[in-house]
Amino acid sequence: MNKEESYTDLGTVRIHKNVIVSVAAIAAAEIEGVKRIGQDFKSGMLALLGKKTNSAIRVDIDKNGEVRIEIPLVVKYGFSIPEIAAGAQDNVRNALEKMTNLSLREININIQGIEKGE
Repeated sequence: MNKEESYTDLGTVRIHKNVIVSVAAIAAAEIEGVKRIGQDFKSGMLALLGKKTNSAIRVDIDKNGEVRIEIPLVVKYGFSIPEIAAGAQDNVRNALEKMTNLSLREININIQGIEKGE
């Protein structure tokens, strides 16, 4: 299932997984100490071609409509990794609940690396 659907008096509202990915990426990047969203092989190759993508973020929606998200992060050197991860989870949860009204089951943060801050 690529889209989360809800029904209103006027019709159907569909939220595509790409919207969930975009909201999660923006919310995670807002946390102080986050250098950038990490990459997988596909997003790394697209970056080499000059295309910006957040495809490394994984979104799964189960049969019950519960959302599971995996977000790879690269953090700035000198920041507390547990605090950054918890802050990213909270900010992503708040943003997604506010903007989409989806039921979130898990928000998993995978720290891929540490880089020197700017």
